[in-house]
Amino acid sequence: MIRAILFDYGLTLVSFSYPRPQLLAAMERVRGWLPPPAPSANWILEQVLVPLEEGLAEFDRATGGSDYFAYYRAGWRRAGLDLDSDTLWRIIDLEQDVWASAVIPAPGVHSALRTLRARGLGLAVASNAPFPGPMLHRQLRRQGLLELVDGAVFSSELGCRKPDPRFYRAALERFGWAPQDVIYVGDRLEEDYLGPLRAGMAAVICRALAAGPIAAQIPSIAALEQLPEYLGGLG
Repeated sequence: MIRAILFDYGLTLVSFSYPRPQLLAAMERVRGWLPPPAPSANWILEQVLVPLEEGLAEFDRATGGSDYFAYYRAGWRRAGLDLDSDTLWRIIDLEQDVWASAVIPAPGVHSALRTLRARGLGLAVASNAPFPGPMLHRQLRRQGLLELVDGAVFSSELGCRKPDPRFYRAALERFGWAPQDVIYVGDRLEEDYLGPLRAGMAAVICRALAAGPIAAQIPSIAALEQLPEYLGGLG
């Protein structure tokens, strides 16, 4: 019997639009924090932020998302800017604040979570993300999602990422749930379906925001709004 649900985050509960104008405005502020002569906001975006974004997936796979600060510092150093730690943290915080405003909640996500919560199900987010945990929790709070779940945990906080078995064990332990009582909902075959199955959970793929094709033979739903009905069908 399903008593709780673990959700992936990106491309399951939310999607993102690239906030170029907002990032440029933020980097214009950052210029005042840099030693003169400070490069232009556009230079910072193209020479620092874009390469960091392009290398992020590989960094995350190679390190499990640990020590994002070191990765971020290295990106600035490659561009010829060796900044002190306080300044770098201010920049990370500002940039992540911009990204928090670029989040697009999945259609029907708030109503689906309210319906599931009203049924007495435990709900939590457990997702891969290399960014600092407090900034990710702020993002959830800003979108009105944190108040609808029992909590959230990210790979950057656990030191391992899906589909590492340790990730699922740690997430379940964090919320005090037994795997046989939990269903995992996400958009990726290995991380969000096969990995949870190996960890003893049930799993279902949500296709609404999925970036790639989903195999027809695995359990899936078209959108989060269908999840309450799907779970009802499981008995």
